[in-house]
Amino acid sequence: MHPHLHTKDNKGCDEVMTALEECHAQGFLVKISGTCNDAKTAVNKCLRAERLKRQRKNLEEAMLRRAQTEAIWKELDEEI
Repeated sequence: MHPHLHTKDNKGCDEVMTALEECHAQGFLVKISGTCNDAKTAVNKCLRAERLKRQRKNLEEAMLRRAQTEAIWKELDEEI
């Protein structure tokens, strides 16, 4: 299973998601016969790459906020 495909966080995967949707639109037998497996794997890899980018960005922002918070705490400790 994968998250909702067409969201603001997954804009980099539009092409591979469209390819998967087109494959699925070909019919039920195409889906269950494994014809769409390559497209599904490509979508999974793309979504993982997008998620890892978001994680790195969030971690960097969190580290920056933490450093700012610790600087404020240090100032407050020095005032006391």
